[in-house]
Amino acid sequence: MSSRDRILGRIRRATADGRPGPGLEPVAPGLDAGPGLGFDSGFDSGFDPGVPRDYLRVHAERTPAETADLLAANLAEYRAKVHRVVGEDGLAALLGRLLAARGARSVLVPAGLPAHWLSAAAPVRVPDRAASTPCELDAVDSVVTGCALAIAETGTIVLDGGPGQGRRRITLLPDHHICVVRVPGQVVDSVPQAMPLLDPVRPLTWISGPSATSDIELDRVEGVHGPRTLEVVLLGAQ
Repeated sequence: MSSRDRILGRIRRATADGRPGPGLEPVAPGLDAGPGLGFDSGFDSGFDPGVPRDYLRVHAERTPAETADLLAANLAEYRAKVHRVVGEDGLAALLGRLLAARGARSVLVPAGLPAHWLSAAAPVRVPDRAASTPCELDAVDSVVTGCALAIAETGTIVLDGGPGQGRRRITLLPDHHICVVRVPGQVVDSVPQAMPLLDPVRPLTWISGPSATSDIELDRVEGVHGPRTLEVVLLGAQ
């Protein structure tokens, strides 16, 4: 068994709650894991026990309103701009104002985005097409999407490429991303609550604030690998 087989076997065991994956055999006692992998031969004397999952699934009991407030606070902590709107009519007007305030002349529209969301928006609609080049997508001013869900404790929104979300690259290239989150239906408290709701074979994009990185002197630079401006609209939140 190669080192590659060992590593993949561990991943499969961890993701299968300790059950060995198909075709996997126990490692012979005393067999070395190979140089440079940081574990000794005694560790691989058989299958690992099941991965303990006795950690807290959520760190506090909250009402839906409190969960929405926590999500908004953590998004803001990551420098996302958070907006709240109660109904769909208000959403269209809000999106129109946000795009106008940005000075957007064009907006990317993923397939499946409700048409009325942009009924009050003036920018030219650019459909998400597989044939679009990176330069063409980079030239679009803004993108509006929905999401799969949002996680309050981490201030994270997750997109899975479903209707209204589009492919990953349309949320990476335009410099301005507006994401609509339905509250409370698409909001969970924690990552352990989110994972069972997500399809692991879909292309998941996890976003916590605008794209940013810091160098060794902690100088923050935004927009390195994605939009410099992230606006999150909590639809249904008071």
